[in-house]
Amino acid sequence: MPISMTPAARDRLVIALGRNPGRSRSHNRRVVLDLLRSHGQLGRKELADMTQLTTQAVANIIDELMAENLLVDLGRRRSGRGQPPIQFAVNPDGAITIGIEVSVSHLVATVLDLGGNLRHESRLDIDDTRPEALLPMIARRVETLRAKFPVMLMGVGVVMPGPFEIEGLSGVGPTTLPGWAGIDAAGRLSELVGMPVLVENDANAAAVGETLFGAGQALSNFCLIYFGGGIGLGIIADNLPMRGAFGNAGEIGHVVVQPGGRACLCGQSGCLERYASLHALREHLEGHGHSADFATIEALHQEGDPLLTGWIAEAAAHLSTMIGFLENILDPQTVILGGMLPDSVIDALIAGLRLGPSVANRQDRSEPRVTRGQTGQLTAALGAAALPFFNAMTPRLDLSEGPGRSSEPAAQALEKGTVA
Repeated sequence: MPISMTPAARDRLVIALGRNPGRSRSHNRRVVLDLLRSHGQLGRKELADMTQLTTQAVANIIDELMAENLLVDLGRRRSGRGQPPIQFAVNPDGAITIGIEVSVSHLVATVLDLGGNLRHESRLDIDDTRPEALLPMIARRVETLRAKFPVMLMGVGVVMPGPFEIEGLSGVGPTTLPGWAGIDAAGRLSELVGMPVLVENDANAAAVGETLFGAGQALSNFCLIYFGGGIGLGIIADNLPMRGAFGNAGEIGHVVVQPGGRACLCGQSGCLERYASLHALREHLEGHGHSADFATIEALHQEGDPLLTGWIAEAAAHLSTMIGFLENILDPQTVILGGMLPDSVIDALIAGLRLGPSVANRQDRSEPRVTRGQTGQLTAALGAAALPFFNAMTPRLDLSEGPGRSSEPAAQALEKGTVA
């Protein structure tokens, strides 16, 4: 299934200028690659003018990238008098990235090619989420995909539910992964797969996925409320993911929205996750004798089942409060709802919102206050594969800095030409 960025999304990724001799060769390569990716095709002179590199420096970079099969020669473009310039473009078949999304019940794997097209997606149900079971499973999945796509592997991104390393929250309850506190997931996986692995929480990765492939493509500031096992928030601010000091920005699942409400395993009462999450919906349905898999939820909604209708009304009420908070604190262009719920249920949640006044309640709005995401259940998995892709190719889009999440290894992998 081809999933690629629109011109609007490409234009949003601001290009950093190149650096001439004495500065970063890796940076220059990424600048050239990013310009070619965003513009489709360019000649040496155009690239030199855009990057402020010398024509010879650009020629050297193009020769290197051609030798590594990352670019293709499109021949000469007819343009008025004189010798037409040779055009170069990114070679979609030249490299891939692998994304792995880990949740409490399943593992999703995706492969993106160098053009940002989805080449593979698969889902595997899991029942053991401990590190000693999941780490080797992820490594085996990566090995299988490398064998299936024997080209340069630019990097591996893995996303999982947060929060990370927070006393009283990490590993608490059925929407998080037990036993992961103190585990250097990025380091352990990098050793197992033999190359750098970037690790991110699922809501942040989902926001990246929606930025590049979905409803956030033309936006520079938005919030994504993500329905995974629990409920999380990805924030894009000035085109960049907001991660916070320790990678836990947007942890809204344990914000109290109903003081004195339902007890939560985090020790509080009335957390948003207890009312407006996929786990809360499953708990509600299974408590009344219904199964709660995706297909059943979709069918119940089509039938107008009162149990599901009641949950939607209650969840929408609490989401309305949270969205008002987000609008007043972050002033986003819009709030996107997306993740592992059927589109029809997300649409019903949006229809059930009762939004009060906030800074978002303006007459000159160009976007709705709330909208549904466009990447469906794949949004976090697409974001996982995009993490190393854009860390390696985009000079500015820094998606994974912080403890254990350096952006430099992916760039080094691209420069070194890591091949499956």
